[in-house]
Amino acid sequence: MDCGIPYCHPACPVNNQIPDWNDLIYRGKCREALRNLLSTNNFPEFTGRICPAPCEAACTLNLIDAAVTIKTIECAIVDRGWREGWITPEPPRRRTGKRIAIVGSGPAGLACAQQLARIGHEVHVFEKHARPGGLLRYGIPDFKLEKRHIDRRMEQMQVEGVIFHCNVHVGRTLSAEMLRSSHDALVLAGGTEQPRDLPIKGRELAGIHFAMDFLTQQNKRVSGEEAQFDEPIVATDKHVVIIGGGDTGSDCVGTSIRQSALSVTQLEIMPMPPRREDKLLTWPNWPLILRTSSSHQEGGERQFAVMTTRFSGRNNKANWLHCVRVDAELRPIPNTEFELQADLVLLAAGFVGPVREGALEEWPIDFDMRGNVVANSLNYQTSIEKVFAAGDMRRGQSLVVWAIREGRQAARSVDEYLNGSSVLPR
Repeated sequence: MDCGIPYCHPACPVNNQIPDWNDLIYRGKCREALRNLLSTNNFPEFTGRICPAPCEAACTLNLIDAAVTIKTIECAIVDRGWREGWITPEPPRRRTGKRIAIVGSGPAGLACAQQLARIGHEVHVFEKHARPGGLLRYGIPDFKLEKRHIDRRMEQMQVEGVIFHCNVHVGRTLSAEMLRSSHDALVLAGGTEQPRDLPIKGRELAGIHFAMDFLTQQNKRVSGEEAQFDEPIVATDKHVVIIGGGDTGSDCVGTSIRQSALSVTQLEIMPMPPRREDKLLTWPNWPLILRTSSSHQEGGERQFAVMTTRFSGRNNKANWLHCVRVDAELRPIPNTEFELQADLVLLAAGFVGPVREGALEEWPIDFDMRGNVVANSLNYQTSIEKVFAAGDMRRGQSLVVWAIREGRQAARSVDEYLNGSSVLPR
């Protein structure tokens, strides 16, 4: 289609050349479309499955009709590339002799590692869990992203020269300063894993957990990973209440249903958004609308404009949530108090920053007002010599596609720092 200015292009954090590969697909040039797609996005099979697709919200056609199904086309291109054998390892032609350590194997760390390895640097990725992937593997359920897609990329990256060190918790089992001193550059890509708590009366009761602990345990069970949990968190035969209305909460809904919960209720403190946006007001920006995931379609109840005021229970175990309805300014509405039965409460209210304990404690590193590591988006350098930061650890809780962008750009900055210039794209 002749869309004039392709607003989808700048709306995509990795600046995918969407009109170009759409046109190539239209003309039957799938392999060329794949080459174009991979030039801006290291892992389209991830974004093609779990990205919320801000590109589609910005689609010119979306102003008057339904958007082009960009995300689906992206996924189809890369999936065919794997089937046809068009995606192969790209080992470097020469080695630079430079050693780089990357802490964290989520999308930012992986994108950074692949870019640097392909131009000849010796790249070591350190992951605290038993397998690489970060929250791609341990935070996102298999019904949204099957882990075989991650495993396939890890195999490719190992052939390209990336060396993975798993079960290594930098700052605890391995000194971060030792890592810095033994490498030419160090990239912090550990994400923002400090969950937002709900410090209200009764929070100390058993049965109240952070959502990511629940999801991580289930992902380990599904993958057959041998793990001993201090406290198994399961929803089977329980009334589950999830506090938080975002994607993590939605993942908890789907997981709880698969674990045969008796009931699942998801609470959101904000008012219910409109089901459809006013496109003349919002386009091409990302609209605030009611988003219903496949997990919501499978069951459970959603309630909006609800504030939890306290937990109560018996024998030091949570059994009830005490709630009140709130107005648009989040003020309690008189005489709207109610209770919800809850055998398992999952806190899915987002993340407040990177975990400070461990690697970040070893240096006088600078943090911004939100608790993230200070590093600008031009050179990604922190306040510590030869230490860089990328992904959620730098910008705060965000999308997988933003993490990929940050990893790619940080890789270029590291290469410039080491060599004075770089052929890597920004």
